[in-house]
Amino acid sequence: MKGIVLAGGSGSRLHPVTFAVSKQLVPVYNKPMIYYSLSVLMLAGITDILIITTPGDKPAFQRLLGDGSWLGIRLEYAEQPEPNGLAEAFIIGEQHVGQDSVALILGDNIFHGPGFSRLLQSKTDDLKGCLLFAYPVGDPNRYGIGEFDDDGNLLSIEEKPEHPRSNRAITGLYFYDNDVVGIAKGLEPSPRGELEITDVNQAYLDRGRAKVVDLGRGFAWLDTGTHQSLLDAGQYVQMLEERQGVRIGCLEEVAFRMGFIDSDQCYRLGERVAKSGYGKYVMEIARAKADLTTA
Repeated sequence: MKGIVLAGGSGSRLHPVTFAVSKQLVPVYNKPMIYYSLSVLMLAGITDILIITTPGDKPAFQRLLGDGSWLGIRLEYAEQPEPNGLAEAFIIGEQHVGQDSVALILGDNIFHGPGFSRLLQSKTDDLKGCLLFAYPVGDPNRYGIGEFDDDGNLLSIEEKPEHPRSNRAITGLYFYDNDVVGIAKGLEPSPRGELEITDVNQAYLDRGRAKVVDLGRGFAWLDTGTHQSLLDAGQYVQMLEERQGVRIGCLEEVAFRMGFIDSDQCYRLGERVAKSGYGKYVMEIARAKADLTTA
């Protein structure tokens, strides 16, 4: 399976913060926003990932993340000159996807929950159709809302419905089989001139090949698209990390625990930023594993 992180757009809801920097490079507590979305794809076992961003922002992402080899993964970059819709990611990334299935995550979404890596890998091991992830919200008229049965079969999907059929928002994490490229290429722009991801999902629904995973109790889904939600996300991460002593979206730790790098490589990555608490944490993770190995 290939991965795509969509990190484009102008971030207009975060102006003036995003006048000079991509929204996905803005910090959420102690790490760049894109760390969180990239870590989700890595937790799913995906090691070949395309980052789609604007022409002006691409050099900054390349400086931050490079080719991914330091994490034991492969990163490539592509440009989306205009915000023409989420579904355009599959057209831009057609060559990257090739004949594989693909996971798309929005670069401003944060997910956290127990056993998330196992959940992602188990649900996508033999993907046929599309797999969406839903989360309960208190204001469903602000989201794309999915209705599904007890077996996770998608029954309907509506964008910002006036009378929602459920309170389950479709999050910014999507898994598709290879048919998604052809579906995206066959879409017509919506009235707002964009290729809509909802239309992609509707195409799978019409074929009876759309499933939903309900992320309920114990999971957190955070959208960081506004000043308030960005602040809320930072406070959530800070509270969890300080109280539990863990890190959310720590790429070095994810790469290590997924077996993409070994303890020596992990320790050296921590040494690069050893003056920060983040770097000390990465070094401690690697050192603890080394101590267990030699005990």
